Amino acid sequence: MTSAPLPADESADDRLAAASQTTDEAIASNGALEVASVVSDAESSTGDVSDASEGQSDVRDDDDVDAGDDAGPDEGDIAADYIEELLDILDLDGDIDIETRGGRSYISVDSSGENDLRVLSKPETVTALQELTRIAVQAKTGEFSRLILDVGGSRATREQELAALVERAAERLEEGATSASLPPMSSYERKLVHDIVAARGFTSESEGEGRDRHTVVTRP
Repeated sequence: MTSAPLPADESADDRLAAASQTTDEAIASNGALEVASVVSDAESSTGDVSDASEGQSDVRDDDDVDAGDDAGPDEGDIAADYIEELLDILDLDGDIDIETRGGRSYISVDSSGENDLRVLSKPETVTALQELTRIAVQAKTGEFSRLILDVGGSRATREQELAALVERAAERLEEGATSASLPPMSSYERKLVHDIVAARGFTSESEGEGRDRHTVVTRP
């Protein structure tokens, strides 16, 4: 497995700081415990991550990823251990499931308790936790992680939102527009959008760079 290049302006330390702040703010605003010790563990390992990642990118476009790329053999287990530690600190119950599809690890956390994962299942919190988990995995394996984290069905909810965005774009095209641009989103979400657009009978491509990369929908 090869590592993707990291832009010089966004180191592993930058990623950790941004994700940690988002996670702490989201959890604290809901009256739950801070994740200080988990973040501390990640911080203690970012020196190694930063060294290994220097000159590499944490943004890897799924349009360019070889489907034969294999997730590291221990990636799922490392991620599950990290998330389990987080749940223990927050005194939350959750069932962790690990699946590998197309060379990417998918980690889902569900709970039989109706509100057990409410604090962690908000989209911005899931994204931040996913970034922290990726960094924790990278610190252990030395390889860039593309794992996807789902908490309490948050990904399914997001897929419905993306489908609604595509539907509105399709309506604009049917009304005469030559193209319709969707908001910037992650490579994973853009891949989902490409699939939804294709099923809808339109074409799409990714445009822009870095955090501004987005999907443009056009007629076939």
